[in-house]
Amino acid sequence: MRAALLGLSAALLTGCAAGPSARANVPVPVECGATEPARPAMPTEALSLGVDVDRWVAAAQAELLLREGYEGELRAALAECVEPVR
Repeated sequence: MRAALLGLSAALLTGCAAGPSARANVPVPVECGATEPARPAMPTEALSLGVDVDRWVAAAQAELLLREGYEGELRAALAECVEPVR
């Protein structure tokens, strides 16, 4: 009888010790799989000192187009990394 009472009280105490479980949604960092695009060679970097203004302006205009394309590739890689995980 004493063993049954001891077992019953132990079972009741363990039932009180365990509280209700709650689910917590915690964001987990995930490694980004995007690769960094290669930086293109900029036309103004290849110019020598003393180049005339016309060539420098033409190289600068070409560089603007290259930079815009490179920026688009970087933005696409960044968008791939910040996209929510499903």
